[in-house]
Amino acid sequence: MAAMNATPAPGSLDEPALKELIAGELGAVRDRSLGLTTGALEEAELTAQVSPLMSPLVWDLAHVGNYEELWLLRAAAGVAPMRPEIDGLYDAFEHPRAERPSLPLLPPGEARAYISAVRARVLDSLGSVRFDPADPLTSGGFVYGMVVQHEHQHDETMLATHQLRRGAPALFDPPGEATQATVPGADTPAGEVLIAAGPFERGTSGDPWAYDNEGPGHMVDLPAYYIDVEPVTNAAYIAFMEAGGYDEPGLWHPRGWEWRCRSGKRAPAFWSRDGAGHWVRRRFGRTEPVPPAEPVQHVCWYEADAYARWAGKRLPTEAEWEKAARWDPAAGRSRRYPWGEVYEPGRANLGQRMLRPAETGSYASGASAYGVRRLLGDVWEWTSSDFHGYPGFRSFPYREYSEVFFGPEYKVLRGGSWATHPLAVRGTFRNWDYPIRRQIFAGFRCARTADETAGGTA
Repeated sequence: MAAMNATPAPGSLDEPALKELIAGELGAVRDRSLGLTTGALEEAELTAQVSPLMSPLVWDLAHVGNYEELWLLRAAAGVAPMRPEIDGLYDAFEHPRAERPSLPLLPPGEARAYISAVRARVLDSLGSVRFDPADPLTSGGFVYGMVVQHEHQHDETMLATHQLRRGAPALFDPPGEATQATVPGADTPAGEVLIAAGPFERGTSGDPWAYDNEGPGHMVDLPAYYIDVEPVTNAAYIAFMEAGGYDEPGLWHPRGWEWRCRSGKRAPAFWSRDGAGHWVRRRFGRTEPVPPAEPVQHVCWYEADAYARWAGKRLPTEAEWEKAARWDPAAGRSRRYPWGEVYEPGRANLGQRMLRPAETGSYASGASAYGVRRLLGDVWEWTSSDFHGYPGFRSFPYREYSEVFFGPEYKVLRGGSWATHPLAVRGTFRNWDYPIRRQIFAGFRCARTADETAGGTA
């Protein structure tokens, strides 16, 4: 998939330019969705469920079309419902993933026809829809940005489904991937940097495409801390494993130790040993050696937390992660991206430009003002924080996007992965999941408070 070009924030565009951007991004995300549900896949594979954790691919495909119809035709354009009888089938809260294969889902051909008909009506109506500054649903093109981001999020979910499936590969590395993995001038950076004590602006109140949980923007004062320059690598994680990290209960959160004992896990998901005893991984139907310099991925929060303790550190709080990513101490303001306000594809491994994380030292030009690297892309990063709303939070446009998930059951992840599209992540974006989840493209980096002495191999 081609990376998206340098693109300014939606709030900097006038309405005609914004509508042109929206039309282009609607087309790009649909190409991506169809690319993940066609090609080498047989119809039976689209309707099958590879894991109770995931939907059949054909459910995701029709769901994004139904969501688009609900919000861009019925809500934004006032168009009469096209297929109201299928609304319940594709309501994610009405039917959990485990039961979706038993539903009378649209077969692949009908699903493609349905989402194509929806898209044609959306593009026909886009020219006449007014982005009313007084209407929060259409102001700044919010509802269109929400739908584009939603489809990209399901594309990342479909990539996780592809990773879980068995059988012959259906996805292939893009041409030239090896040359993209390490950009020219890559080096080995210092292990950690100091983030000085002081306030920073967390969240946003002015980003027109931000989700409700990203705001309102507010000031947070943090004590000094150190944070790793790069995410934890496979080589570093193997050192933790070989040191007996999975067998030392003192390193684990009590619920994490229960999970470890109950599950029997001793390595990241999709890892195994070959006949010579070397670590290998299964990646989209292929088995390959575990690359030592890539960030570790497919680890759950409990594994990340145990590693951090073994290293004499801890996971960063969500606020610490965001300050390291966004705050520019010289300018006294927070940035949309670690490097600035405009997205530039050469600065981060986002958008499925590769089917894996890049190696340590890559994308040095994407560093934050503090010199912390790869805070966007490569792997989602677990933080120590539970998922809650910010002070003054108000759900919009529906409670089920964020508010129903608030609580200690979910841990926050930040930064996106190689599978996350640039339009679906920014320095304020917040993801969340159960601490046992490993099918997501998640890794982590470590932190420590400034008065602590680091252990391990910092």
